[in-house]
Amino acid sequence: MFEAEAGEFQAAGIQIGADQREVEEKLLSEALSPFSVTNRNNSLAMARLYAVLHCFENQIRGFIRETLLEKEGADWVDKIPPKIKTHAEGRQATAQKDSWLEGENTDLLGFIDFGHLAQIIVNKWEHFEDIVPSQHWLKQRMDELEKSRNFIAHNRMLLPSEFQRMYMYIADWNRVIGL
Repeated sequence: MFEAEAGEFQAAGIQIGADQREVEEKLLSEALSPFSVTNRNNSLAMARLYAVLHCFENQIRGFIRETLLEKEGADWVDKIPPKIKTHAEGRQATAQKDSWLEGENTDLLGFIDFGHLAQIIVNKWEHFEDIVPSQHWLKQRMDELEKSRNFIAHNRMLLPSEFQRMYMYIADWNRVIGL
């Protein structure tokens, strides 16, 4: 069967091939099976939150990159606060030295701590002031999100109210600034 024909069948609601979602759910279920039900349920709840946070954090990195590239040119990364740049370069050098650990390691912005992202925006405020409502607005949300982010990054369970706070702040960002 050709791809075009398969597309027509799928558009009509006819499944072609294996149900990838079902396969992935089975693999996840098998991987989690040695752990307690409570641990599995907590991990799945946190995984959803991690996915949202992952997207949000990388969207902010892209927002910074695009804005500074447009406003300061290709060498924008050389103009971020020296302390932040040096810290990120050290983390990047370690990642490149650990050649056994595979992953993206060429983008310096990827090595900047979450908390430093707000500092970069504040430091380059003249480029962001027409987009971000205020430095206070930015710092308040980013500081709160960073605390929750660190909980997630260190595999600690958040309370449901913290889930809602994160969703609310990310929705605020999207409503005010856009993602």
